[in-house]
Amino acid sequence: MIERLGLHVLPHATSTELHWVLLVLGLPLLMGVLGALTRPVRSWPVILVCLLPLVALALLSRQVLDEGAQAWLIALGPLELHWRANALTLLLLLLTQLLTLTSAAYAPAYLSVEIGARVGQAWLWPLQGALASSLSLIWLAGDLLTLYIGLELMGLAAVGLMLLPGRVEALAAGMRYLLLALVGSLAFLLGVALLLGAWQRLDLAGLALAAEPGPLLWVAVALLSAGLLLKAAIFPLHAWLAPVHGAAWTPVSALHAALVVKGSFFIALQLILVLVPGASVAGWLLGAMGSAAVVWGGLLAWRAAKLKDVVAWSTVSQLGYLMLGLALMVGTSPSVSAAAWEGTWLQLAAHSLAKAGMFFATGNLVFSTRQSSVRGLAGVSRGMPLSLLSFGIASISLIGLPPSGGFTAKWLLLQAALEGDTGCG
Repeated sequence: MIERLGLHVLPHATSTELHWVLLVLGLPLLMGVLGALTRPVRSWPVILVCLLPLVALALLSRQVLDEGAQAWLIALGPLELHWRANALTLLLLLLTQLLTLTSAAYAPAYLSVEIGARVGQAWLWPLQGALASSLSLIWLAGDLLTLYIGLELMGLAAVGLMLLPGRVEALAAGMRYLLLALVGSLAFLLGVALLLGAWQRLDLAGLALAAEPGPLLWVAVALLSAGLLLKAAIFPLHAWLAPVHGAAWTPVSALHAALVVKGSFFIALQLILVLVPGASVAGWLLGAMGSAAVVWGGLLAWRAAKLKDVVAWSTVSQLGYLMLGLALMVGTSPSVSAAAWEGTWLQLAAHSLAKAGMFFATGNLVFSTRQSSVRGLAGVSRGMPLSLLSFGIASISLIGLPPSGGFTAKWLLLQAALEGDTGCG
């Protein structure tokens, strides 16, 4: 798993290739500042400007694909930051750039037509840029310090975006999210402190070699995992999710469901696979949480009266499949782990794209009918057929019907589960 995560490459001194990494990280921030200054009212200038980070990512991708996985060691006095880029990193960076571009392109018309807001626009753009940069930092990070920095920046940007509507329900949901995020960060920091105190290092590759099984390691992993799973809204730590999405603006909900919760999950996956890769007990616990999330999230979505709540609760269910994939990678045979690895990342990509599409379609449907409830959408296909079609196509992927990406991902996870159950491989 260390090789698949790109943590096996020995870091080398900073070089010209790092320039593309810095552009991938910095350009979204610059674009956000530019958006705050200009407050665009049309989508096409936003799309043109947001293509610049994609160009930087294309140059970084060419370097990685030509020369293989890359790693950098950045010395800041006594501190050392470990960054890396491999095929998985490129996939996550591409998802981040595409979904941020889509959200930014959706925002001008949404703000001017549906909300009529001008004040909030000044903060939407830099917060979106900060969110994209912090997520990119998480995908690139190879040490706990960089991961913590990215995690906190992501959380602060997400909270700021949640508070933009300014309504009472948005403020209440945003402050609740902030409080729970701080609790998760405290648990994460306690786990980091235990690892640093025991083995005097923060790089993941070094911890994989130095960490010794025992009560201290288990307590550290438990604290790290609890904090991250709370931030990722993994069952049973999911109750904050629907109120946050229900009160947020549509482009914010799309980014949060598609990317933000995945950032915390990605960190948890790395730490579990690096620190306790053979812990079958942890695998069973993760599998139980994933199975419960699939069932409970589906029931909550089925019972929800508001369309946004339906989409939000379905996120809990779909995140359960990611947990099942992670469980199948812990303490299993190489063939089972390989199938689960492929299924997990395909599920993450398919869910991110489908969930963003569902939230954008939901925003259009609610605006068209001025109804937030599912019951109030009766007959909406006559006025908004394309939005309803988009919602349906995204739903097909979430359900797992062929030939969608969701179907292929769930098929791979099912194959891994069956093979693991029979003991093959």
